[in-house]
Amino acid sequence: MDHKPYDFDKMTDRRGWGSLKWDVPERELPMWVADMDFETAPEVAAYIAQRAAHGIFGYSVVTQDWYRAYQDWWERRHHFQMEREWLVFCTGVVPAISSVVRKLTTVGEKVLVQTPVYNIFFNSIRNNGRVILESPLLYDGEGYSVDWEDLENKLADPQTTLFLLCNPHNPVGKIWERETLERIGQLCEKYHVLVLSDEIHCDLTDPGFEYIPFASVSEACRMNSITCIAPTKAFNLAGLQTAAAVAPNPVIRHKMDRGLNTDEVAEPNAFAVGAAVAAFTRGEPWLDELRRYLFENKKLVRDFLERNIPGIRAVPSHATYLLWLDCSRITEDAASLAEFIRKDSGLYLTPGEEYGSCGRSFLRLNTACPRARLEEGLERLRRSAAAYGEQFPRK
Repeated sequence: MDHKPYDFDKMTDRRGWGSLKWDVPERELPMWVADMDFETAPEVAAYIAQRAAHGIFGYSVVTQDWYRAYQDWWERRHHFQMEREWLVFCTGVVPAISSVVRKLTTVGEKVLVQTPVYNIFFNSIRNNGRVILESPLLYDGEGYSVDWEDLENKLADPQTTLFLLCNPHNPVGKIWERETLERIGQLCEKYHVLVLSDEIHCDLTDPGFEYIPFASVSEACRMNSITCIAPTKAFNLAGLQTAAAVAPNPVIRHKMDRGLNTDEVAEPNAFAVGAAVAAFTRGEPWLDELRRYLFENKKLVRDFLERNIPGIRAVPSHATYLLWLDCSRITEDAASLAEFIRKDSGLYLTPGEEYGSCGRSFLRLNTACPRARLEEGLERLRRSAAAYGEQFPRK
């Protein structure tokens, strides 16, 4: 059925609305934190408007259609059948991660992460008195892979009790292969390490590419994991605080459920449940068009860098709207480069070191904005990179 194309070129204005991303000086152009400058799917906005018009915002419950929306979406889009009882509502993936760290590990134990990785993982570990254990991914100048020897050595440490997996991986945009996930599952089962898989970016794959849910890979993966999922990245709904934690193992699920309820992050606000249902039941055409638009945006960045900034290279990837920029030909200290760019042209990018020390020569760029805005950002990057090279020539 034909529909009017969604307008991702619309130049939205988020200043003055309390936006974390856009609460910056007027001259600055923020392309850092992972939310999009697109309005959500009109089908979701219509639900929110309808709900707001009701005018009563009392306590809310998790309705049956919420469970069904998640189950149908994951079966249809990701070929994974989830039982209703596996699903537990939570206000966000990060609150769920922090609750799991508190409930299923003890103070002083080690939580393993594969760096460079989503920087808030570090907060969830450190703030709860656990020890961050890094297993850096191998980078060959082209892409990333698992360092299996290092990973097994660290999982074998009796103090390692939890592994935070990022699938697809933020910031490098990698979709993990089935064989990789299966091997991770085998190792974690062998060394009695629970896996928490953060799959919040799973719906933002390039057209023609699919992610593989960790829990779908094998019995070992399914029975020794908690998966965090949400419509918030794909449909730009992070401010609504809506997500789900999935635990097929009833013993793990009971502990997780207790943790979420103890921390009071298992109750929905007035919009959280219905917005998720609207996204998963009516937002599919919008999402597929968004994915095509993001693919073209990422291609635009890669082509622009190749033609105009040979010192910076986007690491190849097939997921997320984030690009991981290798700046090692310009500098080993990308934090100073990011600071220079922000002062010089106002372009606000994230220094790679925030995702672990192995990200020191990288920047993270958010491409989820109207194309004209992205082109402006790239032009700012070109000018600032040239000025940086003149001021700090690479010896």
